[in-house]
Amino acid sequence: MSSLFPALTGPSAGRRPALRFGERTLTYAELAAAAGALAGRIGGAGRVAVWATPSLETAVAVVAALTAGVPVVPLNPKSGEKELGHILSDSVPSVVLTAPGDELPPPVSALESVTVDVHGSGAYAPAEVDEESPALVVYTSGTTGPPKGAVIPRRAVAATLDALADAWEWTGDDVLVQGLPLFHVHGLVLGVLGPLRRGGSVRHLGRFSTAGVARELGAGATMLFGVPTMYHRIAETLPGDPALAEALGRARLLVSGSAALPVHDHERIAAATGRRVVERYGMTETLMNTSVRADGEARPGTVGVPLPGVELRLVEEDGSPVAGDDGETVGEIQVRGPNLFTEYLNRPDATTAAFTADGWFRTGDMAVREADGYVRIVGRKATDLIKSGGYKIGAGEIENALLEHPGVREAAVTGEPDEDLGERIVAWVVPADAGDPPGAEELADHVARRLAPHKRPRVVRYLGALPRNDMGKIMKRALGDA
Repeated sequence: MSSLFPALTGPSAGRRPALRFGERTLTYAELAAAAGALAGRIGGAGRVAVWATPSLETAVAVVAALTAGVPVVPLNPKSGEKELGHILSDSVPSVVLTAPGDELPPPVSALESVTVDVHGSGAYAPAEVDEESPALVVYTSGTTGPPKGAVIPRRAVAATLDALADAWEWTGDDVLVQGLPLFHVHGLVLGVLGPLRRGGSVRHLGRFSTAGVARELGAGATMLFGVPTMYHRIAETLPGDPALAEALGRARLLVSGSAALPVHDHERIAAATGRRVVERYGMTETLMNTSVRADGEARPGTVGVPLPGVELRLVEEDGSPVAGDDGETVGEIQVRGPNLFTEYLNRPDATTAAFTADGWFRTGDMAVREADGYVRIVGRKATDLIKSGGYKIGAGEIENALLEHPGVREAAVTGEPDEDLGERIVAWVVPADAGDPPGAEELADHVARRLAPHKRPRVVRYLGALPRNDMGKIMKRALGDA
C-alpha cells in the first residue's frame, strides 16, 4: 500500500510547516525525522496507546505509529480509571506514548511509557503493510455498556481523507485551524492526518477560543473545523467582534461536525460573515459518509450528499428500503463502502449485529433524503426518534424550531411514555433569561406554527445547562438526572 503521508517523503517537503500547536512548530522535514526516530523504537509492537493530549507529541506519536505499521489506541486523558482499565485490558497495548511531564493515572501508569521526542532524528521509512491492516482502535462512547473498540483499517483512513479532498477541494495549499480533542476521529483523523495527507498544515489552538480562531484565520489559515458548541460560541460573539466576522469571511471553508448545527446558528453566522458553514456526517465506525460539497449548496439542516465511494440507503424498521426520496419519510441510515471499520475488537457478536447480511452497516441514525440526494439527519434511533400519535418524529427539527425562539438559549427534545400517544414530546430548555423563561404553551405554539401541531412539545422542563460530552454532544440519556 502507498504511504498514508506522501508529503513526508516528497521532494517539496523540506521546511514547509506541517504542525503548529501554540508556539511550537514542526516542518515536514522535522516531522519526518521525529516520526522516523520514534517508529524505529516501536516497530514490531502489537498495538501502542497514545495519551492523546492536544499536543505536538500526540500528533508525532500517531504519525510515527502509522509509519511503523503499528495500530494506535488513542486514550482520552479525561476518562476515568474504570473506563481506561477496560480499554487497556481489551486492547492490550505494549506501551503508551506520552509527552514529557505527562502524569498518567492508574492503570495507564502501569504500562511501559515511551516519551515522544519531537526533535528526534531518524530515517523516515514507512513499513510495508496491507491496506486492511489496522490503523486505529477508537473506543466508542459506550452508551449501552462498556466502550467498544472500533478497528479502523488504513484503507478507511485513506478513503475518507481522499473523498473529503474531492468534496472540499482540499489541497496542500490549505491551512487548517482547529481546537478539537485528539482522541477522536474528528480532531485526529480529519483534523491532523487530513492536512498531513494533503501536504498542507494544521494550526491547533490547544484550547478553542473565538480569539484564537480570529487570529489564525486572520493570519492566513483557510479552513476551520469545529463542533456545534464552538460555532454557537462564534455566533454569540460575532455581533460584538467585527474582527472575528472579518476573519471568518476570509476563510475558504468552515466545517461543522460530530452533531447537528442548529439552523439558527447557521443563519447568524452567514448573516454576519457572508460564509455558510458546511456540515458533514460520520461516526467512529464509518469515518465520513456524507458532506455538503465546496461547490454545492450549503443548505442549513442537511449534511449534504454521499461522499465518493460511499453507498447510502434509508430503511424501514423491517429493513425494507424507504420508498422514494421525498424529504419527509424517516428511515434508518445504512452505509456501505471503503470508509467502514473492520470489526469491534474482541466482540464478534457486536460486529455481526452491526451489519446486514449483504454488508450494510446499521448506523442507528435516522434521516430523510431530498429528491436531489441531500440527507437531513433527524436523530438517533435510540434517543431521537419519537413515535407519537402514529407519527415518526425526529427530535432534531423540533430542537431547531425551539432555538429560533428568542427566549431559548439551548434545547434538547426527547420522548417519554404516554398512554394515549404512545410517546409524548418533551422539550428540555435552557432559557436565555433564567428569571423570565418563555412559558410551555408559548413554546408549544411556536413549534406548531413552524412545523406541525403534532410536533409540538407536550411537556417543557427548564434547566441551567444541558449535559454534554467532550465533543459537545448533548447526552440525552443523562437528561433524566439533570
